[in-house]
Order: sequence, then C-alpha cells, then structure tokens
Amino acid sequence: MRFKSNIAVITGANQGIGQGVAEKLASEGAHVICLDIKDCKETLHRITSTGGSAETAVMDVTQLSEWKQQVNKILKDHGRIDILGNIAGVVAQTADTAVDLEVEEWDRVIGIDLKGVWFGMKTIIPSMIEKHYGRILNIASLAALRGLPNLFSYSAAKGGVTAITRQAATEYASYGITINSIAPGTIDTPILAGITDEMRAEFSAAHAIARLGTPRDVAHMAAYLTSPEAEFITGQTFPCDGGWSTK
Repeated sequence: MRFKSNIAVITGANQGIGQGVAEKLASEGAHVICLDIKDCKETLHRITSTGGSAETAVMDVTQLSEWKQQVNKILKDHGRIDILGNIAGVVAQTADTAVDLEVEEWDRVIGIDLKGVWFGMKTIIPSMIEKHYGRILNIASLAALRGLPNLFSYSAAKGGVTAITRQAATEYASYGITINSIAPGTIDTPILAGITDEMRAEFSAAHAIARLGTPRDVAHMAAYLTSPEAEFITGQTFPCDGGWSTK
C-alpha cells in the first residue's frame, strides 16, 4: 500500500470530492483525518467498514484559530502530517456575476474556496518543513482556466488557488514538499442535486467524454499527486474534466 503509515488531512470530507479522496487514500493505507464544517460520520463509516483507518472533526476552514487547534492536536496525536488535501469548496448561492453578486456572498466564497486553502498550507507546511516531506493537493476548477457563466466569485477563488499553488510550490520545493492542484470539470456531487435532467445532459455533453465526472475520477488523480511517486511534479494545475478543456 503506497500510503501505509501516512497521515492525511482532508477538508470537505463530508461528501463529494473530499469524501472520494478520503476513501481512496484510506483504501491504500493512509490514516485519514476527515475535516468538514458538517459531521463526517458517513465518511468515517465508509472508510472503517472496509478496513480503513480514519477519524473526524468538525472545523470551519475560514477560521485560522480552528486550523491551529486541529493541526496541533493531529501533531500531538500522530507526530506528523504527510498529506494535505484542501478540498472544501462552495459556489455562490445567489447570482454570481460582476454586477449582480452580493458582497457578502463574494466574501463567503473567497473565504472558503481561497482563504481556507491558504490557512491549510499556513498551518501545516511548517511541520512538513521539519520532516522534509509533504504532499499538498488543492482543488481548483475548470472555471479557473476558462470563462464560464455565472461563476464570477468562484472563478476568482479558484484562479487564486492555481496562483498560490504555483507560488507556494516554488517556495517550498527545497523542503521535499510538492504542491499541486486539480481543476475538475462538472463532477456529479450533491451540489448538483437540484439541477434538471436537461441541465445534467448539457453538462455531460460539454465533456469530450460525454458524462459527468465522479468523485472517484478526481480521487484517482489526487492519489497519484499525493503519492511518493509524484516527487518530481509540483506547482501544476491538472484538468480532470473529461476533455472539456480541449474543446
């Protein structure tokens, strides 16, 4: 198992991509700390019922004090953090255009999708420097790479994720730390629960591989990028979009 004895911290692990990545890493031997603003009992059950190792905690990624508290506890309990998956993310719940977006909604999206990623790196990288090893995976989006309608704040946040991924990778490469991001296309997660069949068909058709992506699709790429085998890859953003970005 390539992640045997690794300690992995995954945010947004309650559902969707975060849950998929947590399950994948646990299935290959990692002990996964599942963090989310919601309870992760289902993720914990899915991991432990198949022989994996995990624990959960409720945490708001926008609060630096909560990051510090959780990281200190993890380091006290386990001695190190090998993998950080910054996966928690949201989209705006109102119109998301430059004109119509509300300031409060901008702050919410930027806080979770961008500031939360920064806080994760800010609090965990020092322990990785000490151990001279670390794998960090941030979740960006295809919206960071091309203009998509009604995703103004989301595009800004995810574009920021690609930028800080690239910058931090340069800063910490000499410490044995790699930092990469994945830019998913449309992934079939609970965030799509309210869409119509017509919208689902439209989203599927946008991909060259004409289906929606799954959390498992992203998790497979995440597992490689957080593995020891990916030691010569850093500062990159990889589309996982069924070929959408090629069209």
